[in-house]
Amino acid sequence: MTDHGLEDTTQRKKSKVVEVAERFTFIGLASNLIMYLTDELHEPTSTAAKNVNTWVGVSCVFPIVGAFIADSYLGRFKTIVGMVFLILSVSVIPWHYRKALFFFALYILAVGEGGHKPCVQTFAADQFDQNLPEEKKAKSSFFNWWFFGIMVGATSAIIVVVYMEDHISWVAGFGTLASTLGVSLAIFLLGIKRYKKQGPIGSPYTKVVQVFVAAARKWHVNDTHGVLGVCFGEKLNDVQVEAQPTVAQNLAHTVQFRFLEKATIIDNIDASSESRNPWRLCSLNQVEEVKLVLRLIPIWLSSLMFGVVATNTSTYFTKQGSTMIRSIGPHFQIPAASLQAFVGITIMITVPLYDRVLVPITRKFSGHRSGITLLQRVGIGLCISLLTMVVAALVEAKRVSIAKQYDLVDKYKEIVPMSVWWLLPQYILSGLADMFTFVGLQELFYDQMPESLRSLGAAAYVSVLGVGSFISSAIISIVQAISSSCGEKWLGNNLNRAHLDYFYWVLSGLSALNLCVYVWNAMHYMYKKLEGDGILASK
Repeated sequence: MTDHGLEDTTQRKKSKVVEVAERFTFIGLASNLIMYLTDELHEPTSTAAKNVNTWVGVSCVFPIVGAFIADSYLGRFKTIVGMVFLILSVSVIPWHYRKALFFFALYILAVGEGGHKPCVQTFAADQFDQNLPEEKKAKSSFFNWWFFGIMVGATSAIIVVVYMEDHISWVAGFGTLASTLGVSLAIFLLGIKRYKKQGPIGSPYTKVVQVFVAAARKWHVNDTHGVLGVCFGEKLNDVQVEAQPTVAQNLAHTVQFRFLEKATIIDNIDASSESRNPWRLCSLNQVEEVKLVLRLIPIWLSSLMFGVVATNTSTYFTKQGSTMIRSIGPHFQIPAASLQAFVGITIMITVPLYDRVLVPITRKFSGHRSGITLLQRVGIGLCISLLTMVVAALVEAKRVSIAKQYDLVDKYKEIVPMSVWWLLPQYILSGLADMFTFVGLQELFYDQMPESLRSLGAAAYVSVLGVGSFISSAIISIVQAISSSCGEKWLGNNLNRAHLDYFYWVLSGLSALNLCVYVWNAMHYMYKKLEGDGILASK
């Protein structure tokens, strides 16, 4: 390996270490947050679940708002500041100010976390040199192992920090998270001068909007001959077409969204202008880039239900576990939130199996570089996500039946004589769904976005969980309103009398409908194709 290649590998490892520390902090807080809100701040269970979902939603949607100004250094700095406020809110601050300061700190964290998310993964992937065959090949496995590293941090937090919060103090837990962030910032700063850096390329949104504005301005122009085969400077019935700019790789022309190609037509105003106005005239390559973005929108929309289901892992799954037998031996009790570690453990077991066993086997049959296509991978994850809710509904129905059997329906603070390990299948299924869907979406939104819009693609992938969290909060509110008007609330504080299993069945039904929509969208999706390629770019 050359010195240059060795240096790039070192920088990728530093980026991964930093991201593992970030996930350690975020998951360490998010995984047990519902217990703090219900037990320490005395919020109703449904309110606490919505607050967790809203906070996660803001953390994951903020990158969409600020993708083009996101900065890793400032993101980490704000996150550390937020952790300091959290420590103060659970220790020295008087009770009547505690809740306000706690939520203030949470949303500082949301801004800090959201600030770096659109660029960290893209930044690490950009360290690969596409001109070197061995690095190009290694990049195909990058997203699997990137997610593997994230799960190492997340699982460590769930095991260590959650135990500290439950058995030592919340101050100790939050202090550990803040210290970890400080170390990650130091590591990042140590390598800041040696990273490959992409220079400023302007707002990714501007390039997209320019195409729509230019096409709208040329709506009246009748280009009966189309734009294919027309070179810059060639006149065609007093209409000229803007040619491709000189770039390393041009996107192949596609027939979808042809109305956008109006933006490439040179009318009399453009011809008489001394310089090109980007809000009136765009290159065909820029138009094709916008088409790539538009083609991903239906996939993004039909992936949101996955985000809705995923939110339950850190909310209602945890509350379920808190009502069950969690003892191991006479002196040790598993924190309810620690069962989320099995999501990460499942991922850490299956990622190597997927990358080293399943991909080579399926590659022999399909001919695809990744064994199965990205959309197939996401679709498998959506199927498993649906199965997760079905299993969760059945287990919850069993838990409630045991509570009734032992006359515990109105004694919701007592432990139901049912082992918490009954929840293990739904956590394992959640891990499998994450491994297929989240990693698939990561690679899809990186691979299928234009190079100049990859930070936007990373933000879009992260926002699946964010928007899904907002939708989950909305569904909880709707279910609460409808069920309370018809009798007893499905999602009351007393889970033994509530109907959490009905709520899970509602999510199962919505997931099934969403899966049908996703399959239709996937069947009509057109992968990115470069000029001169005979195969799709993702193969």
